[in-house]
Amino acid sequence: MMRAGSLKALIRLGSWIHSPFTRDQLMLLMAAVNEFFLAVDIYLAHSISGTITRNEWIPIIFGPIASGLLLFAGLLALRRRGLATVIANLVLTASIGVGLLGAYFHFVRAILPTAPFGQRVSLDLIVWAPPVLGPLTFSLVGILGISAVWIEEPPDSGILRLIGGVRLRLPYSKTRAYCFLVGLGSLATLISSVLDHARTQFTNPWLWIPTSVGAFGTVVGVGLGLMDRPTRADVWTFVGGMMAMLLVGLAGAYFHIESNLTSQGTIVGERFVRGAPFLAPLLFCNMGTLGLLALLPPDEPSPAGAPQPAPA
Repeated sequence: MMRAGSLKALIRLGSWIHSPFTRDQLMLLMAAVNEFFLAVDIYLAHSISGTITRNEWIPIIFGPIASGLLLFAGLLALRRRGLATVIANLVLTASIGVGLLGAYFHFVRAILPTAPFGQRVSLDLIVWAPPVLGPLTFSLVGILGISAVWIEEPPDSGILRLIGGVRLRLPYSKTRAYCFLVGLGSLATLISSVLDHARTQFTNPWLWIPTSVGAFGTVVGVGLGLMDRPTRADVWTFVGGMMAMLLVGLAGAYFHIESNLTSQGTIVGERFVRGAPFLAPLLFCNMGTLGLLALLPPDEPSPAGAPQPAPA
């Protein structure tokens, strides 16, 4: 459990930010935004073949619906917290399922079932096949959202208050859980980036920058989650890693967009569909933002004895 020393270090860093929303509400808002933009990104990726199959429509349709329901649950929670929590959990659990199903479909596309044993899976197939880890972003968003839905009482205790007053004690506080999720998300982003850039055989040395930053983001995210009492230096190292993720994501999006423009700077829609995925680098920004949000104060203020408003 994250105790006084580390908790104060984190709160001192984020307490200067004044927001009408709690940390959990911001996390759930990020989950809703992610559901929508994941659908947009997948639509562009699935459009490359020219024909979107029935299975490929699943995440494209699910994303906006999930996003809308999460926003609706957030508004509903202002008056009916219990019902909003149920709706949010159902949506987020479905998001985990969509991610696992998509990963399975992508993996099937990456193997040769009729090939001799030992040749059914190869690195070349994994590199050129649909990204196996890509759909798991839906699962990560689902886990992140479910973590944010339940109130932690007292803050950073690792004790969640469920429906009906039931309490569940977890081995880690929410703050540490968020750090773990950021680290795992950074790892998935790193692997997706490496597989995407491997198609160019890393001929451009600048491509090693997102690889290095993604690896660093993974280490500092998981590392801070493992620490019971992180020092000020540990926290600032984490902040530096998240800021680097943000900068790399913005730079990557710029370079991807630039590579999709014609030599005259003209925008051609087909180049953006089949060229460098301009939304993919923003995953680095996404993980960096989530990491910084994890450092915000964990308190969810409410009048004494009154139900606390639902995050969303």
